[in-house]
Amino acid sequence: MKTKQLAIDAMLIAMCAVLGYVAIDLQVIKVTFESLPILIAALMFGPVDGMIVGGVGTLIYQLLRYGVSPTTLLWMAPYIICGFIVGYVAKKNDFRLSNKQIMILVIVNELLITILNTGVIYLDSKIFYYYFPGIITGSLVPRLIVCVVKAAAFGALLPVLLKSVQRAVNN
Repeated sequence: MKTKQLAIDAMLIAMCAVLGYVAIDLQVIKVTFESLPILIAALMFGPVDGMIVGGVGTLIYQLLRYGVSPTTLLWMAPYIICGFIVGYVAKKNDFRLSNKQIMILVIVNELLITILNTGVIYLDSKIFYYYFPGIITGSLVPRLIVCVVKAAAFGALLPVLLKSVQRAVNN
């Protein structure tokens, strides 16, 4: 089982990096699906796998897209934290979450990522001297709309995806 789990984590890391890289990036509004593989890892295997997929996947994406900067770790942190939280909740519930529980967990996860990324945007803008008040206030409503739409889509899609991946792991 460990070999399959490592192989699945590696595939999810690659998916996370690719989904982050091909995002629609409009400066402070980013439409991406990079958290989906993190959610799958966390819901299937727990907090450590969620953190690893979130950390390594976003690290690869950050390196490919932006290189190394003083804020690279800050941009990775929301995905690592959320991978841990979702994985912890899944493990605490013995990986038996109802569709409703998954939906609630995904909504909370996406809102937390948006809030944490907002903080990172603020810090990044201060560090690299491009801050102006509208960078946070002007983009918050559209970013929250993207967040809610993604959360609803992920929450509806994840139960089906999880069953398929679990079936593949068990074969």
